[in-house]
Amino acid sequence: MDSPIVTQLFRQLFRHPACQSRRNLATCSVARCLQHGHGRDRAHQNRQRRHHEHPPPIQQQSRRSMATQRHTQRGPQSSEKDKEADWQQRTQLFFLDKSEEYKQYPMVTADELRSRRERPRRVKMLMRDFIEDSLYNPHYGYFSKQVVIFSPGEPFSFNALKDEPAFFAQVGQRYTEFEDALDAQQVDDTRQLWHTPTELFRPYYGESIARYLLSNYRLWGYPYHDLIIYEMGAGRGTLMRNILDYIRDVDPAVYARTRYNIIEISPALAALQSSHLRRDAASRGHADRVDIVNTSVFDWTSRVPVPCFFLAMEVFDNFAHDVVRYDLASEEPLQGTVLIDGRGDFYEFYEPVLDPVAGRYLRVRHAATAGRYAAPYSSLGFLRALQRRLPFASNLSDPEYLPTRLMQFFDILEKYFPLHRLLTSDFHTLPDTVRGLNSPVVQTRYQRRTVPVSTPLVHQGYFDILFPTDFRTMEAVYGAITGKLTRVTSHEDFMRSWAYVEDTQTQSGENPLLTWYKNASMMVTL
Repeated sequence: MDSPIVTQLFRQLFRHPACQSRRNLATCSVARCLQHGHGRDRAHQNRQRRHHEHPPPIQQQSRRSMATQRHTQRGPQSSEKDKEADWQQRTQLFFLDKSEEYKQYPMVTADELRSRRERPRRVKMLMRDFIEDSLYNPHYGYFSKQVVIFSPGEPFSFNALKDEPAFFAQVGQRYTEFEDALDAQQVDDTRQLWHTPTELFRPYYGESIARYLLSNYRLWGYPYHDLIIYEMGAGRGTLMRNILDYIRDVDPAVYARTRYNIIEISPALAALQSSHLRRDAASRGHADRVDIVNTSVFDWTSRVPVPCFFLAMEVFDNFAHDVVRYDLASEEPLQGTVLIDGRGDFYEFYEPVLDPVAGRYLRVRHAATAGRYAAPYSSLGFLRALQRRLPFASNLSDPEYLPTRLMQFFDILEKYFPLHRLLTSDFHTLPDTVRGLNSPVVQTRYQRRTVPVSTPLVHQGYFDILFPTDFRTMEAVYGAITGKLTRVTSHEDFMRSWAYVEDTQTQSGENPLLTWYKNASMMVTL
């Protein structure tokens, strides 16, 4: 069990003066080792990730959390004092040379680590495999072991609330009551508690999705096909129950032809969804129309040859990404690999060789967007040359995180759900991201406080790693792979079209359903 160790690390984290002021929170010292090839000669450039200041994240965007570990030298090379109280930032100028370990350690994948019950050491893996393993490993992954989803209890009476701040206060109060009840059973300083719009705006959020599904099904599916719905990552199963409740009450004829399928990677959440489905008489009435499949969508092998809706609500942000940096002279991409040494410390290496998945993503993106997409470096060659001549400047760009796992999800849809209609919602921008283009928020929660950090290379399983979604690029890549047309709208515009917004309006006229997710977008297949 590593929980006491992690708790001790968290205590040390919050004793540090910088942590008390919420500046440079819990920065994990990570030596960045850059392996860069030019012709026959390869110069090894090593850089330490820069630590940034992070203001407190706003509540509706801070959904999950994580813990860091101290980075130390090992073996005879180390002359530093090995103190547990040392939380030292490494500079860009001093580093550990891990090139020999990089040559010797075997390359592993997240799939190969699924059967392991302990976090790996003395290995290397691509960044996407490190993130996948950290979030989804069955034995120590974040979603497998750490996640608790907030439930506010009874739905909020929005019309009785004075204004939006009153709603915010009620959310905070119910958060406290919810966690107090959990602590009464077992105190957990590192509990990873987060919420979703489905829970906060129950049942109104789910009813808006149900209206969209019902209206579109009536237009193109009824009466020739049944209403088949797939939902990936269903949390507590609340969206499923709200959708089925609405269809049963509003259109019994369609409800009689409805099948709802949940694809859930987390065994704990799959069990929670099943228990909630049997909890009361109203929910039990849906049981014969619901199938819960405890598997990863990336392990899906059954072809669904009939029209269906596929719901992916706030799941793209936790898809694993690859990382690349670009040679500022040649614009050649170098792919990032994570090395984990014998002490469990992390290092990044970059090589000018792309694996097939990352290489394919770059090709598909370029073709789908006609070359119009953001880059983490200036398009002007003389500016890049000037940057390289600055003192201590790197010859590589800032990192860019590539949504390669998202591309593979589109492959799954195209291969196994050829007649699907996708409905997805996610964040198009996030605060407090780490350095880089399309970079993630990495955060944990300790003693009911959210703690952002400045690197994705963190203790596996205790940190949420969530990415913003570039909907413009994603829409193009989705269309290129599936051949389907789409429409992207803001969260507010979608809700104005399909929700009864008067249900969530406060007495002041403010409407949290429309304003709380300004940084979210929704995409639907046409």
